[in-house]
Amino acid sequence: MNTPGYKLVTTPEELSQALATLRVASEVGFDSETTGLDPHTSRLRLIQLATQQAAYVIDLFRFTPEQLKPALDLLAAPQPLKVAHNAKFDAKFLLRHYGVRLGGLFDTYLASQIVSAGDDNDRHSLEAVVQRYLNLQLDKAAQLSDWSGELTPYQLEYASRDAEVVLPLREQLVGRLQEMDLAVVAQLEFECILSVAAMELAGVYLDAGCWREQIKRVRAAHEAAAGELQRALGAGAAQMSLFDTPRNLNLDSPAQVREAFARLGIEVESTREWRLQKLARQHPVVQRLLDYRGLSKSLSSYGEGMLDHINPATGRIHASFHQIGTPTGRMSCRDPNLQQVPHAVEYRSCFRAPQGRQMVVADFSQIELRILAEFSRDEALIAAFNSGADLHRATASQMLGVPLDQVTPEQRGHAKSLNYGIIYGMGAEGLANRINATVEEAEALIERYFTTYAGVARWLREAAGRAVSEGRSRTATGRLWIYQLDTHDRQQLSQLKRLGKNTPIQGTASDIFKCAMKLVDDALIDRDAQIVNSIHDELVVECAETIVEETARIVSQTMVAAAKEFLPNVPVIVEAVVADAWLKK
Repeated sequence: MNTPGYKLVTTPEELSQALATLRVASEVGFDSETTGLDPHTSRLRLIQLATQQAAYVIDLFRFTPEQLKPALDLLAAPQPLKVAHNAKFDAKFLLRHYGVRLGGLFDTYLASQIVSAGDDNDRHSLEAVVQRYLNLQLDKAAQLSDWSGELTPYQLEYASRDAEVVLPLREQLVGRLQEMDLAVVAQLEFECILSVAAMELAGVYLDAGCWREQIKRVRAAHEAAAGELQRALGAGAAQMSLFDTPRNLNLDSPAQVREAFARLGIEVESTREWRLQKLARQHPVVQRLLDYRGLSKSLSSYGEGMLDHINPATGRIHASFHQIGTPTGRMSCRDPNLQQVPHAVEYRSCFRAPQGRQMVVADFSQIELRILAEFSRDEALIAAFNSGADLHRATASQMLGVPLDQVTPEQRGHAKSLNYGIIYGMGAEGLANRINATVEEAEALIERYFTTYAGVARWLREAAGRAVSEGRSRTATGRLWIYQLDTHDRQQLSQLKRLGKNTPIQGTASDIFKCAMKLVDDALIDRDAQIVNSIHDELVVECAETIVEETARIVSQTMVAAAKEFLPNVPVIVEAVVADAWLKK
């Protein structure tokens, strides 16, 4: 690539000249440099904009917001297209410091992830992607330099290059997107960037005092569970002589726990959770160990460390959401992982709306099952949804030939396990473990299920077959996952079939959710309301208490409208709850 050089822009006249060139371009490379990574405590120093012929580095420290307005208007406009790498980062700084929402985006970071089609070994930093598609080495040494003082020619050249290089990079990625039929899903991801950026910027409020009280309770329960477990596991120890000294077991040592179980006559191959769950129903001491481990995990993952994530500048937690966190398109979350906060009221009630505000917690009801109904066109399953009756009760009624009002709680529970387990390729053994039945009983239930929902059985069989024969699956938008599995290996073949059934469903749920998130964010722009958290099929919106009912209605209607674009033949329900905290009731 021939570097066109750059023009440092430090005066309104120079900015006007630069914008005259940029406005007529169909696309511009876009990047920014900041004094730090946190938009709440760091400043935006440079904005770099490049065409194929020229590059401009705008020093924001030399301009007032009013003088910058023409440039900010260009960034907010749908044209020219702004090509950036990880645009979410730049979007947060622009929104925080100038109130600007970027318009017309192509993100080479997200595009690279999309065309990788599920290859988890791929790296997607600008350096890695430029090397992969342009065969160029980028010098990133200046990235961590001081951007708050006098800038060196080396820093300015580095800044300019990052805006220039994304233009030829986009050309390569557009070709791949079109070749792989991924343009639709790419556009969906690009349109979702601003909603994710705004959510991260808003953050969620955690009541520190409430959280400390919860951790105090968990710690006490953990200590009690440890003591009880020590006594239970020590009960089977060999008779000690008067000179033996009792010693506590290391409850976190698999070897010591296995030995203690053996002394009690409980033989275990390993102390992995899924192995222990099979024994927990027969041996209460095994269940106690699982309870102890659950409390240990809560303390390590969601203990005092959660409070370290409260930003002192805002008093809120600003987690980082990875927009394409899995090959199915699901978002993931870190620093901290809000998606894995336990569902228990004691935890979630600590995530609250500040005084004068309330929360709307809205989620899609049984969205993956509705997608299955749409894909399979199964008349019985669609009829069950259309009836408005409880789906699991209706499934049990149809499957077992029992009148709806005579379905027992146990029968409903079995139907629920089947409805959800079928999507993930659950077999008879998995169902048997889940409902405490024999494998033969589970096999009979699955056979009845597929007799009742013959269209579902056909679609799942065909989806698994396509995954095996083609080595890939797609979602409703065309999102692609190319499997790196060996069909000659029985275990990998079984995994491939399960993925073939689940990927189109879970991935389409991700497509629907991102469409909904974008539309909800758009609908709330002019209101004192903002998405503050997102968990797979659930949005949490914080708003002024004076508009909470209106906000709940807007969120619910918008989410339904987004899903109906994908599910024209199946009713869609969004359950929206108004609450003081992150609670669904």
